[in-house]
Amino acid sequence: MENQLYPLKFKPVLKDKIWGGNKVNRLLGIDFSPLPNCGEAWVVSGVEGNQTAVSNGFLAGNELNELVEVYMGDLVGDSVFQRHGNEFPILVKFIDAAEYLSIQVHPDDELAAKRGVGNGKSEMWYILDADKNAELISGFSQKVDKESYLKHLENKTLKEILNIEKVEKGDVFYMPAGRIHGIGPGIFLAEIQQTSDTTYRIYDWDRIDEDGNSRELHTAEALEAIDFNVYNDYKSTYQTKHNGTANLVSSPYFTTNLIDLDQALAKDYSELDSFVILLCTEGTLTLVHGGTNEPQVKLKKGDAVLVPASLDRIDLIPDMPSKLLEVYLP
Repeated sequence: MENQLYPLKFKPVLKDKIWGGNKVNRLLGIDFSPLPNCGEAWVVSGVEGNQTAVSNGFLAGNELNELVEVYMGDLVGDSVFQRHGNEFPILVKFIDAAEYLSIQVHPDDELAAKRGVGNGKSEMWYILDADKNAELISGFSQKVDKESYLKHLENKTLKEILNIEKVEKGDVFYMPAGRIHGIGPGIFLAEIQQTSDTTYRIYDWDRIDEDGNSRELHTAEALEAIDFNVYNDYKSTYQTKHNGTANLVSSPYFTTNLIDLDQALAKDYSELDSFVILLCTEGTLTLVHGGTNEPQVKLKKGDAVLVPASLDRIDLIPDMPSKLLEVYLP
């Protein structure tokens, strides 16, 4: 059949940030000129105003949500389309932190709906590169109430009550909505998240932009969103499976696995009622499928491909040892 769906690649949406660096170009080879830096590269996005457009095959130039509207369940899966409609439900990006990001929090679905800002925002991080002694913030290190939290915020001693994690390449962190967090300098990561761009900025290290202005803070909005509980483990543990698939995160919003391979690997998605996103984090490989359009898709480090739900089987053929994040909806 002509013009049937095939694995889709996209042109990334690139964003300069006050804290951004140059690793998107240095590590992935993505040219972000004329931007002064690239703090974020959105490689699969259905966020309105920031949608990624297809870069390969006969659908080149079409934005992601346009394709969801046309192909519906064939693209995203019938159950996914019933739940999410024409909005693609997952956002995939790279983040390069040359400086600390703001300390921040995201609302859950209930609070987001109450405030009319669409979806909540739960996310996960897969560390691709980290400078020696790089660190990030995830949750609280001790039990605090709202009053003591606000006192620390006022006194600019918030970091004293936050959980600090040293990070290395390959580490995984799940950030459910409500968990206070911040990415530290020297960290380059892949982020998988719900489709949302709602962030409540709590503290921004007193920095100012090139015009001498401080960035807006959202103290009141964040207070209702924050989960003040303390948890035993903030870092996710997993075991890599050589020439296989290892689970990294299973949540109500997405499942993320790690595929590690140095020989051909067949993937059977016939029982999965969802699209699959494959994000290449190491190596180069070829994705082969049985469709008549784009029967082979080349992937290198930094490339993302969307495998439509209508494709039941693909074969991954590496040119060298390679790793991919595999993302789909439960």
